Amino acid sequence: MNSNPDSLETLLTLDDLITALLEEDKTTYNYLIKSISLEAKDFDAYTSWSKDCYTRNCVVNNEKFELVLICWGPGQMTPIHDHGGEECWVKVIEGELEEVIYKKNKNNDLVAVRSSISKPNQVTYMKDFMGFHSLQNVSESRSLTLHLYAKPISSCNILDEDSNTFVRTELFYHTTA
Repeated sequence: MNSNPDSLETLLTLDDLITALLEEDKTTYNYLIKSISLEAKDFDAYTSWSKDCYTRNCVVNNEKFELVLICWGPGQMTPIHDHGGEECWVKVIEGELEEVIYKKNKNNDLVAVRSSISKPNQVTYMKDFMGFHSLQNVSESRSLTLHLYAKPISSCNILDEDSNTFVRTELFYHTTA
């Protein structure tokens, strides 16, 4: 493959996406994640569900990137968090997710500055300079999202609502491929 997005092949499967991510540099990741249309059935091997919380399921983790499938029950949401300095693309596979972006104001208080709803095949992008964010499944049923990190993220800062401070937290998978 060539890193010029105009000359990239059409991606049809999850395996096509993984191969392209392995062969290309991160300047093409935005194009690649937006260009592929995947369905929930494409992730049957990676899904796991919990009534208590969303689940993080590893699809691929290597030195270049990390693909994580998140399975959401109705109303489940992440805490407010950053991305450990890495770029993150979130592609909705099924359902609807609300993303809220937060920034610190001049008093160092965290305030919501933007909210948006993403539907299937839509992609959001986040990097730490943009602020912090949280995601919530606003569907009345299950949702699936595919998260692409430009490099794997083993930890991030998560808002501890009791102390209203960010705490460095090690991340984990509920399942690995």
